[in-house]
Amino acid sequence: MERLVATSGDTEARDVLFKQLKHELDMHANAEERHFYKPLMSSDKMQEKARHGIAEHHEIDELIEALEETDYDSSVWLKIAKDLKHKVEHHLEDEGHAFFQLAGKVFTEKQKTDLAKDYQAYMTENV
Repeated sequence: MERLVATSGDTEARDVLFKQLKHELDMHANAEERHFYKPLMSSDKMQEKARHGIAEHHEIDELIEALEETDYDSSVWLKIAKDLKHKVEHHLEDEGHAFFQLAGKVFTEKQKTDLAKDYQAYMTENV
């Protein structure tokens, strides 16, 4: 994210970094929704958090779509990229400080291990 917002204009560097980031965010969101948020939906304690996490993924997707529809050399492109950076950082903070902590209390050790293995397998298959 830092490297992307440090780029300027319609350059190859901006194009490469954006496409790489888009792919990584897409993989992460798909894996997380399947192997973390979906299993959390069945817990009354975590249902709202899971929905919030999925909603943030949707907001990130919308920002990526806006970037795709905007010319790289537009000043609006950089503003949207900075908004995306902020949204991703906020999402990661939510996960690290709240979602994962609470999920640790909801899942059994076996469930945590199984979900982590499934997540890692998905990420490895989709590199």
